[in-house]
Amino acid sequence: MRAFLLATSLLAAPAAAQAPMTQDDPYIWLEDKDGAKPLAWVEVENKRTLARLQADPRYATFYSEALAIASAKDRIPMPDQRGGRILNFWRDADHPQGYWRAATEASYATAAPEWTTLLDLDQLSAAEGKKWVWKGATCLQPEERYCLVSLSEGGEDAIEYREFDLQLGKFVEGGFRLPKSKQGAAWVDRDTLLVSRDWGAGTMTTSSYPFVVKEVKRGAPLDRAREVARGDVSDQLGTYAASYHDADGHRAVIIQRRQTFFGGDKHLLNRTGKLVKLDIPARASPTGLVKGRLVFTTQEPWGALPAGAIVAAPLAQVETGRFTPTVVFAPTARQSVDGATVTRSGVLANIYDNVRGRALAFKPGPSGWTQTRLALPDNLAVDLASATEANDTAFVTVTGFLDPTTLWRVDASGKAAPASIKSLPPKFDASTHVVEQFEAASSDGVKVPYFVVHRRDVKLDGSTPTIMTAYGGFNISNTPAYSGSTGKLWLERGGSYVLANIRGGGEFGPAWHDAGRKTKRQIIYDDFAAIGRNLIARKLTSPARLGIYGGSNGGLLMGVQFNQHPELWRAVTIQVPLLDMLRIEKIAAGASWKDEYGSYDVPEERAFLGKISPYHNIKRGGAYPEPYIWTTTKDDRVGPQHARKFAARLKEYGLPYLFYEDTAGGHSGDADIEQGARLQALQMTYFAQKLMGGAGRQSAASD
Repeated sequence: MRAFLLATSLLAAPAAAQAPMTQDDPYIWLEDKDGAKPLAWVEVENKRTLARLQADPRYATFYSEALAIASAKDRIPMPDQRGGRILNFWRDADHPQGYWRAATEASYATAAPEWTTLLDLDQLSAAEGKKWVWKGATCLQPEERYCLVSLSEGGEDAIEYREFDLQLGKFVEGGFRLPKSKQGAAWVDRDTLLVSRDWGAGTMTTSSYPFVVKEVKRGAPLDRAREVARGDVSDQLGTYAASYHDADGHRAVIIQRRQTFFGGDKHLLNRTGKLVKLDIPARASPTGLVKGRLVFTTQEPWGALPAGAIVAAPLAQVETGRFTPTVVFAPTARQSVDGATVTRSGVLANIYDNVRGRALAFKPGPSGWTQTRLALPDNLAVDLASATEANDTAFVTVTGFLDPTTLWRVDASGKAAPASIKSLPPKFDASTHVVEQFEAASSDGVKVPYFVVHRRDVKLDGSTPTIMTAYGGFNISNTPAYSGSTGKLWLERGGSYVLANIRGGGEFGPAWHDAGRKTKRQIIYDDFAAIGRNLIARKLTSPARLGIYGGSNGGLLMGVQFNQHPELWRAVTIQVPLLDMLRIEKIAAGASWKDEYGSYDVPEERAFLGKISPYHNIKRGGAYPEPYIWTTTKDDRVGPQHARKFAARLKEYGLPYLFYEDTAGGHSGDADIEQGARLQALQMTYFAQKLMGGAGRQSAASD
């Protein structure tokens, strides 16, 4: 599950519009996320599901294999360059919640780096009686000695900030500490932060995101913080500050007000404390500062500049508010910018061309930007791992479905050739498998690509157990990746795996995403079904052997497929999903996503949401596959309410289902490595029962 939703907010519907959202809904009580009655219902459902799945002898094997892969010490410790050292957050069997550690750059390059522990979350949790989950760190530039560590209790999006001294390896006594809230913070200088958080009544958007930015001074209480910027309660994503630096001493503090999920106003906070509004498209966002130039990515046209491009402008011009940027990179129709960052001398980006990765370095010069393609393995996925404004050394990963991830050190200045410095040992036997890329014609004739991983000697008779996934939303791309657990638990046992690059994602840039937004969303679901039919037509599998899964927005995709095409799938796993699309704006952070889905308050959009809402389109007496629905109680983004209500409706109609709600882990189920292994094993046991037969529920072939 690579991709999950981000979150934001929106205005509540007026009272007159709320009644139809609750009319004839007997399961509103399950929306009380932490209420005693709903949790008692969850406990009963969990016992029923676990009794079946964990009783299958394959479960214990799946769990032990998944846990071994997740906790193996031979994994690549992904680098985070800070203050001349390499930092890494690491989990293993001895540290299931994980610990933050540091190594010198020279030591990191060796086969056995010498690590210094900075912060042990298992110890901290034991000492404080809380289950702390790592959510990252924001460090003061350029020296990067002091950092704000983000800690979440149980995996929620709400976090606590604590100031940490990297040199001393401990929290700063009397340092910055911001209590739990959905919040963001940016360093201005050693003694100053710009903070967005819950400041009290009237400072959070409808879906619980902060829209007031205040200046917090060291040693001063939060109630004395000075307001710097303010959005509005109706904004979808809130208002946040970000600080950008380059190696030449330039600095830019940008405050973004996100009226919609995908865009909004940007202001530059100049050195006199004045906010200067930037005259730029709503869906253009800064990504870094290099050589006195502010770099942006844009998801919509910027004058004559195309959507999906990387652009830049001199900071001196940006500070005036009105400027015309120059193009750094403009993608073709089959390309997309997946990520962009800055180094000391330029911009480093990973580009996808027909869902195949490339890494490009760009340098500014008197006549514009020059481009260099880095010499990395071809036809695989390339992703940025770490870069810093302090130098031109960066790290990128190269991976594929059957190719274990390798970490490459690259020189963005072009003075040194890329070098592979670390490799993940194979976690499964891939020698008998191949990867193929096909296309399927959707309902409008557009060709939609997908990847299939299968045995070389696969029989094209429809007998191969196959699991298929996609995301299809929020401009998020699904690209090839090496998954040891999928390979070990599924491919080695004869199964095939399919990754679908449907619209709604970002695989081919903003146009691919925009094609499926709001009332155009049905095309996303048509794309997915078309690929399912194409797999069956090629006899790579059959409806009796085909299972699908997806999480979050991908969970919505699964719910729609469950309703619209039950004849295509034997198994459907619905993970941390959105399923009640008429009350989405009333549940957790759902009001933040109307820029993606539309709003109940707009009649045309409300009518469309009613047509696709999985919760509302289950038919009594319908012939459906038995789904496996899982969620987490600690999910404060999508929330467990959707999954609960969907399962309750299935139960009411006498339809088969499995439901499981884990008590920790937040939206991504990442509280610790044991939870991840458990969720993986439960899901694979379900797929094995439905598609391979054997213990537990039999496959269709043996029913």
